[in-house]
Amino acid sequence: MISLYKIYYLRIVENFWEQKSSVIALGVLSALYFGSVGVAWAVTGEFTRWGGHFLEIIGVDVSHYTYLKLINFAGSPLTRIDGVMVIGMFSGAFISALFGQNVKLRLPSGRRILQALLGGIIAGFGTRMAMGCNLAALFTGIPQFSFHTWLFTFGTIVGTFYGLKLSMHPLMMGEPKLVSVKTVGNMLQDRWYYRVQPYIGFLGLILFILYLLQKVSANYALNLLIATCFGFGFGFLIQKGQICFTSAFRDLWLIGRSKMTKALVWGMVVQTLITAVFLAQGMPPKVIWWAGPGALLGGALFGLGIVIAGGCETGWMYRSVEGQIQFWFVGIGNVIGATILILAWDSGIYTWLVEPFPRINLVTNFGYVGAIILTIAMLFSLYIWADWRQVSNQGIVVRRSKHDEANG
Repeated sequence: MISLYKIYYLRIVENFWEQKSSVIALGVLSALYFGSVGVAWAVTGEFTRWGGHFLEIIGVDVSHYTYLKLINFAGSPLTRIDGVMVIGMFSGAFISALFGQNVKLRLPSGRRILQALLGGIIAGFGTRMAMGCNLAALFTGIPQFSFHTWLFTFGTIVGTFYGLKLSMHPLMMGEPKLVSVKTVGNMLQDRWYYRVQPYIGFLGLILFILYLLQKVSANYALNLLIATCFGFGFGFLIQKGQICFTSAFRDLWLIGRSKMTKALVWGMVVQTLITAVFLAQGMPPKVIWWAGPGALLGGALFGLGIVIAGGCETGWMYRSVEGQIQFWFVGIGNVIGATILILAWDSGIYTWLVEPFPRINLVTNFGYVGAIILTIAMLFSLYIWADWRQVSNQGIVVRRSKHDEANG
């Protein structure tokens, strides 16, 4: 009995979860979040509002900025659905990391900090140009049948290719740092700061539940309460599954690994079918944006930025609470990049790259059945491409191995 308990404890609480199952669970949760609260799971819109608050703090009058009006800049993170959802995500990811004994401060080099900040700025600017990140313009946007999300996705694939080329340049990679090992054979998890983490995690979970109960007794707005709970679930899942969209495309170009890409496809297929039910019942979609060069260029900048930075929007969030200092700077860069977009939006971006182009809703153009078939067909094409990249890369490895053997 004790052995069985330990097996399930390790599998559910301590260990990482299988990625495909985690992504499918995220797809289901994301669709239910839309059905429950009426908004799409997204994070960079909230980060952009943080940039708006920063501008206010330094004395800038933000009332005339069109972009802030577009994203409903009002209230505070504690009074906005996206705000409390993001707070819930950080909480869920942190508690999950504690359960798995994954929290430890990791200090990067100055080079990596600079890359993280620069990549974060590029990605933050790109996501807001495209009106969404790897969530609202890809993972949760595609299931809402907005064509601009496909332009963003294509741009992201191209951007990650060139981001990989750039990040592998000797000036970006630097020199490897060799560190001597003083003790051999000691499990890291045996150190005291790892052993106490699960207990801190359970304490944090209890405090989170008490916080929710306190909000219920104080007649806290129901939609904010629900958003906080969903955010916790999102954060817990992305940490347990180590879900980072950067690896989904970067690894395809680098080594042909398609596991994460295929998992994302499955998650979006499931999410598409559930989301279609809510849309058919009359719920309005939330991410139908302009299908033009802004979405394509924004996706390319996003793909470029996340590879340079080393993490996407979900990736930097869970890694930052694991204590990886580098990703704190990715987050800061995201906010800076989004803030720059606020300032630049009215200076030609909207006029030339966004406004002239239509908002294309696939349901409006093809009906629900047609939109579902078309979306799943495009997702299946993405799956096939990922599989082809994996098989092609494996063939290259085999040929190189035979060549090396033949040449001694």
